Amino acid sequence: MKFFCTEERKKKQNNHIFKSSSSPVAATAQLVLQAAILRRSARTIVPEVLGNKNYENWSACIKNYLLAQDLWEIIETATEPPKPEDDAVDFKAWRKKNAATLHGIQISCGMDILSQIKDISSAKILWDTLAKMYEQPAQGVSPEFELANSSNTPDRKQGQEQPPNAANQVVGNSSTSPGRDGNQNNDFSEYAALLEAIRSGDWNATNNFLKLHPNAKTAIIENISGQTPLHTAVAAEHEHIVEKLVEMMKEEDLAILDSGGNTALAYAAIKGNYQIAECMIRKNKSLVSIGNNQKDIPVVIAVENGHKELARYLYLHTPLEELRPEKGHNGATLLNHTIYTRLFDIAVHLMEGWPRLAFAPDRDNFTPLYVLASMPQAFPGATRLVFWKRWIYSCIHIPPARTTDEIRLNIQNNQEITIGSVRALLRQLVSSLLNLLGFKHLYEMKLVHVRSYELVSCMCKAVSTLDHQDMINGGVYSAIFRAMREGILEIVVGIVTANPKLLHIRDAENRGIVMLAALHRHADIFYATFRFRQASMWAANRDIFGNNILHMVAMLTEFTPLDHIPGAALQMQRELQWFKEVESLCNPTITNFMNADGLTPRQLFTKTHKDLMKEGEQWMKDSSTSCMVVGALVITIMFAAVFIVPGGNNQDTGLPIFVHDNLFKIFIITDFLSLFSSSASVLMFLAIVTSHYAEEDFLKSLPKRMIIGLSTLFFSIATMMMAFSTALLIMLRSQPWTVNPIICLASVPVTLFVLMQFHLLVDMLAYTYRSGIFDRRMKPCFYFLSFFNTMFRCSFNIWHTSQNS
Repeated sequence: MKFFCTEERKKKQNNHIFKSSSSPVAATAQLVLQAAILRRSARTIVPEVLGNKNYENWSACIKNYLLAQDLWEIIETATEPPKPEDDAVDFKAWRKKNAATLHGIQISCGMDILSQIKDISSAKILWDTLAKMYEQPAQGVSPEFELANSSNTPDRKQGQEQPPNAANQVVGNSSTSPGRDGNQNNDFSEYAALLEAIRSGDWNATNNFLKLHPNAKTAIIENISGQTPLHTAVAAEHEHIVEKLVEMMKEEDLAILDSGGNTALAYAAIKGNYQIAECMIRKNKSLVSIGNNQKDIPVVIAVENGHKELARYLYLHTPLEELRPEKGHNGATLLNHTIYTRLFDIAVHLMEGWPRLAFAPDRDNFTPLYVLASMPQAFPGATRLVFWKRWIYSCIHIPPARTTDEIRLNIQNNQEITIGSVRALLRQLVSSLLNLLGFKHLYEMKLVHVRSYELVSCMCKAVSTLDHQDMINGGVYSAIFRAMREGILEIVVGIVTANPKLLHIRDAENRGIVMLAALHRHADIFYATFRFRQASMWAANRDIFGNNILHMVAMLTEFTPLDHIPGAALQMQRELQWFKEVESLCNPTITNFMNADGLTPRQLFTKTHKDLMKEGEQWMKDSSTSCMVVGALVITIMFAAVFIVPGGNNQDTGLPIFVHDNLFKIFIITDFLSLFSSSASVLMFLAIVTSHYAEEDFLKSLPKRMIIGLSTLFFSIATMMMAFSTALLIMLRSQPWTVNPIICLASVPVTLFVLMQFHLLVDMLAYTYRSGIFDRRMKPCFYFLSFFNTMFRCSFNIWHTSQNS
């Protein structure tokens, strides 16, 4: 009966095709298409595709499949999906899972149903739509009858939610539906032995099977993903089987696609297998230009999966013409991912070939210029190094990018390391030593900074050729505002220099570049752009809320970069310094301007910094209290040590026995110095605790007291250590082997305290007494540093040359 129904359905399908076709050629084409559809329906993830009467069993199978693939959360979640402008990483992850879930449901539906739901782009909406279409009817009414009449019934409830693309639709019945109703899957059991042999890596069994079945080399042997033997071997990463299969297959056979449109080379790009990719490209070089169903070519797939060396190899063999902006999203997607993964050699070469790729959207609608503007860590402004690392950083010389030659060199170096030659081992040893000392990290950091700047230069040159509409479509304005928020001086100044008209752009709140630089506290950008126009002209600008440039400095937002400043008190000091500096650059009249809320800049500053000032007050009190306890302990110890001198007193004269000893004189001097300095520190910390904490106090008064208190406390601890060591030497000078270890061990706790707290004193001095925010020209403290600078630069260049030779 089932066979009869199936044959009857096929006859009706053919009659329908011939009736709707105007010629025999068209009818033949329709039959070919129908056969392809039937072959496609055979490769589903459920035993039976969705028909009119199997929704309950079908939905249970689909749910189990989605749970197994960790995709069910896309269906059951009640939250809104992430937006690309909020979080690009979360949106990309959600988009990938949504597409996988959507694909799994779609290929498990009959063609008649698929034609109704193909325009739905959300997996959750699609699932709810199918559930609504096939909800159980009352009193035996068929689902198709209820759905057909639900939209035409006059007394239907108003406002009842309609599933997308389902209203006014009738699910076709089994007698006339041309889709894949029922289980029409091909029998893949004959390839089970071949599939198992390939997955287990048994070439002998694979070869024997292929000798008996020569056509199996290009046959589909797996019903879910539509893999051929070559796909399966690459997925299992059995290089020896892949090499044998490639030798046996024709050149065009390597381009066979699976159900996702992937070639075997795409599988190698996903796995990151360099040897397999090289083997296939040697036989068919055109594989690098074949995209999958998402139009992704292998080099894009490789870099998306983080396989840098394979991405370099595939890029060298991919025609540059395939990556031009007019050919699709591959060029922009590749450029964006090379920026993410720091493959700047590929990025610079790609930009030199197609400069307009900087403004082309990728698959997620992000342009490379915007992506680069979202990565402050790729530029020197976001790097904060200690003084000796800054000195080494400045000595490192990075030569200009060699584009294709550099890419080949990177591939060659990777192959040498893989082979394990003696030269590679020596290079690895030197690299490990430099990495241990921190030099390699600094070199890689500066390499990223230099290549990022070269990439920005290429992009900025292309900006000068764009008109207003091209800048909007290419995301130039969005990139500038994002770079302003991240504090990337190179991008902002580069774009404005290439097109000075962009200096006058405004965001949605009518804030210009200088106002945004002040709002986000980026001194370099503020001062660089502030010089383009007179201060009075900038001061006259206001946003839609009536705020001028001083109001911008007075605001404290979630994007204000204060995390790098230790302690709330120093953060408050920094905010006051910004306000004072900008106020000194502007016309005094704007200090009394009011915004839409009726607040002057100073009033707005007090309002927005109220919480920060409280935190600063608490931080100052806590720090002072802790240090005051240590100072009091030092006072107690040093005061008692004066009356209990080492060696005791002379019973006749009452004077210390070692009163004429030079070591005893040192002991007395260090004891008194420690006592007086610790007393001064306690008084300073007491003054901090009892201060009334006005806004202006955080600018100079409180930091000065803290600096004096910490300095005298550290001095008292140092002199206390000297007094203790001198006392031991006086009493045990004849036993140096005993004195020296005791002195070292006794100084450990005090030394640890100084090391842990000394950075606070350094930060206080730096933020209080250094030059202004907009005048940070560093003056060398020692002239002989230039000599060591030159010597270090020469030695580092010699090492780098030996690495590349």
